Amino acid sequence: MKIIESGNVAAANGVKLARAQVIAAYPITPQTPLTEKLSEMVESGDMKAEYIAVESEHSALSVCIGSASAGARAFTATSANGLLYMSEQVHWAAGARLPLVMCVVNRGTGAPWTIWNDHQDSMSQRDAGWIQIYVNNHQQIIDTVIKAYKLAETVSIPVMVCFDGYYLSHTYMPFDIPEQKLIDEFLPSYHFKHTLTPESPENLNTVTMPHGRNDAEGAWRDGYMDIRHSHYQEMRQALRTFQEVDSDYSRLVGRGGDPLMATYKCDDAEYIVVVMGSLSNRMKDIADELRDSGTKVGVLSLHVYRPFPDEAIREVLESARGVIVFEKSISYGAQGQVFNDIRAALYSGKKRPFIHNYIIGLGGRLIKNDDLIIAIKNSKSKGEELDNEPQWIGLNR
Repeated sequence: MKIIESGNVAAANGVKLARAQVIAAYPITPQTPLTEKLSEMVESGDMKAEYIAVESEHSALSVCIGSASAGARAFTATSANGLLYMSEQVHWAAGARLPLVMCVVNRGTGAPWTIWNDHQDSMSQRDAGWIQIYVNNHQQIIDTVIKAYKLAETVSIPVMVCFDGYYLSHTYMPFDIPEQKLIDEFLPSYHFKHTLTPESPENLNTVTMPHGRNDAEGAWRDGYMDIRHSHYQEMRQALRTFQEVDSDYSRLVGRGGDPLMATYKCDDAEYIVVVMGSLSNRMKDIADELRDSGTKVGVLSLHVYRPFPDEAIREVLESARGVIVFEKSISYGAQGQVFNDIRAALYSGKKRPFIHNYIIGLGGRLIKNDDLIIAIKNSKSKGEELDNEPQWIGLNR
């Protein structure tokens, strides 16, 4: 069934189709309509779930942690400072290896206060141990929420589905809602192997010694560093797992095929622009315009950011003359996070195109097509001579 609705409604429909059993809700702009829509679905009887209105974002993720530990499929959503407020539990959920899904509707963080879009909220949690997926449109929102549950429950790692505030959360686009019977085949009911019940109590996530040791029953238990190593290895393996999940979904629903990233006219491109989120849609038109004037530009839209798909990225980018990264985030005192990760990926490649970093759109600053075109032409003309410092687009001074 195809409808025209907002990105928040697309996400809510994905949660419903995944048959989430617990919804923990706390409002924060621009995420609020997502959990409001879920409340309507639960109240009307259209969705069978426990809807819990909590007193803070920290509590929202705490409810999800408790629910997942009891064997329930749980969901929450947040934005900006709400994500920062739950940061302690973000790390806990990952360390506990709970298969949660959370939508982060991207918004700039305070202070100073802003309600507009950039990626600094989710970027601040990039090293917390969650899988992070960034989407470009409403169809990807609903499909990715569903696939995120399959991925999380397969690898026992929580997943953030990140989408741009307002540009996607509040705009209306057509998207298809898959049939419930197809999703039930793709995503069967979930059973957590460490489900806590009165009949099967466990002591989970207690103080862990630095080194491994035998427990009271003689079984070997890893130390803290060993547990972190396992998490790292399984995060890396999740790249392949997500590709398999996407293939299964595509077979049933008929959509998919680019789970890690999407490329547009990159095969013969001399310059490849790298972006995340809704801006990738506009970049395709800019690439076409530049090609019409003789500059071969391609677009790489990065979907999975953590774990970082370095090998796949290197395969696409290393044949280009130059790589131009536009991002809505900054690592203060360094460069943009995506830029640094891509530069590291290219370092071990056979070829090393020049790579430039442009910071754009922080706090919702208007991003003009003309400015993007000028930046790409600037990179083309200066090449290796361009300053290694990030270039800021749209400053008032």
